[in-house]
Amino acid sequence: MTTRITIKPLLSGVVAAFALVLLQGCATGPNTSSGNPADPLEPFNRTVFKFNDELDRAVIKPVAVAYRDITPQLIRRGVTNFFGNISDAWSLVNNVLQLHGTDATDSLFRVTVNTFWGLGGVFDVASEMKIPRHSEDFGQTLGVWGVAPGAYLVLPVLGPSTIRDSVGTLVDINGNLVTRSKDVPLRNSLSALGAVNLRANFLDAGDVLDGAALDKYSFAREIYLQRRRSLVGRDPAEKEERFDLPETVPAGGAAPADARPVDVSSPAAPKVP
Repeated sequence: MTTRITIKPLLSGVVAAFALVLLQGCATGPNTSSGNPADPLEPFNRTVFKFNDELDRAVIKPVAVAYRDITPQLIRRGVTNFFGNISDAWSLVNNVLQLHGTDATDSLFRVTVNTFWGLGGVFDVASEMKIPRHSEDFGQTLGVWGVAPGAYLVLPVLGPSTIRDSVGTLVDINGNLVTRSKDVPLRNSLSALGAVNLRANFLDAGDVLDGAALDKYSFAREIYLQRRRSLVGRDPAEKEERFDLPETVPAGGAAPADARPVDVSSPAAPKVP
């Protein structure tokens, strides 16, 4: 008999188990830390961070580099667009829950246009039509509802998070159209492809983190917390940057004027959208 490992229950279990660990930690009192009030679990988080970093160096990054090197940029962009369209569908739900009418309408139009005219999202026709993307996850929705972020928490494989965002991730995983597929081999294949493709898009960001930070853990923590605060409290008029596009800089050349920024707060292995 063949044993099938499904990614959705695995990721959901990781998040649920660490939420339980945190609740137990809160019940037994505060842990020793360096004094950062947002990071009372720092010793524990650093251990998980080190595990993630070593896993990334040994397995995830080499796979992502190989994927980037052997896959034409046009195909990688199509893969990114495809998963971006799926993410837009979930962003639509969260924009509705946040009562962001205009953003929800934009998300609806993006999903409709890209699904029907972009061959299931492989082509980002909506962006060509200047329909803006408003990326929202359930952690942001909880923040808009007034839920405090709670302690900083590093999740195995998934990377930087908070208690609120960990709960949000659990909901995001179950709301993702890929992980809801009943076809287990297809679901696993798409989930793995999405993770590898996203890690490949962040290869340069990882190099920046390696070269710029004396303490990678503290640097990643502060960038993550700062960005999440800005996303939850974002001015609706603020232009949203794209952090999910593949590298567009030609080999040996300078970055084009419209090159997208990269997000150095990305975890060693990205979240499933």
